[in-house]
Amino acid sequence: MDNLAATFTVAGSGIFAQSQRIRVASENLANAESTGASPGANPYTRKVISFESELDETSGANLVRFGDTELDSSPYRIERMPGHPAADQNGDVKLPNINMLVELSDIREGTRTYDANVQVIKEAQNLVTTTIDLLKA
Repeated sequence: MDNLAATFTVAGSGIFAQSQRIRVASENLANAESTGASPGANPYTRKVISFESELDETSGANLVRFGDTELDSSPYRIERMPGHPAADQNGDVKLPNINMLVELSDIREGTRTYDANVQVIKEAQNLVTTTIDLLKA
């Protein structure tokens, strides 16, 4: 596979990986206030993702792959809310271990990286078009 074709493969893998990153951060944000269903039950647990480098044997390029999704082991937030359906006998409710600023930053960085990969594909397409135009002349 030539270098230009490999560029499409590499950028495509980046687009997919970043879209997964944005999806996971969005799930975390959507569940930032999701408590357990019963008193003392654990709430939604933040998900974290990993990326892996993988050699694509066809193109000879290193691709980024969406790795495992794991649960964050950081402690849950505890707030005093007597009368809440998920409150324990002391009136404390466990809330998800989600920091909204971290999730929003993750979405922003994922979006920027996604956009950068889209730009790489657009530039590679321009190079292909220019090469074809030169060959026609």
